[in-house]
Amino acid sequence: MDYKFNEKSYLYNTIINFIVKNEKLCGIIKSYDIIIPVPISKKREKQRGYNQSYLIAKELSRFLEIQLIDYCLYKFKDVIEQSKLNKEERKQNLKNVYLLKNKEKIRNKKILLVDDIFTTGATANECCKTLHQANIKEVSILTIAKD
Repeated sequence: MDYKFNEKSYLYNTIINFIVKNEKLCGIIKSYDIIIPVPISKKREKQRGYNQSYLIAKELSRFLEIQLIDYCLYKFKDVIEQSKLNKEERKQNLKNVYLLKNKEKIRNKKILLVDDIFTTGATANECCKTLHQANIKEVSILTIAKD
């Protein structure tokens, strides 16, 4: 039986169905305490109208009954889109653009960070570095596509 989606998340039907039909993958994901989506800047979200990583994380959280926390990791600085940069420029572009709030909510937790696309790893690395400021147990990354 396919997982049923609400109207706002219909674009992620294929992605979520793939995950939830894979018992081994679901078992791995269920071992995490918290799911956190990679944030985008407020300006970028306003332009696009949504954060695709958040939508994916929200559906995973809902289906697998894992707490979603989207109020700890923030992208407070607007930067050049990563897709327009080379590998070294991507690293520099993201230095110190993420901020961690409410550290106590994730302290000593096992976190699954959800991102839509993994290209050079610059975004994932910066997010992980920021999350480690809260003395978390572990952080792993789930990406939907590799560029």
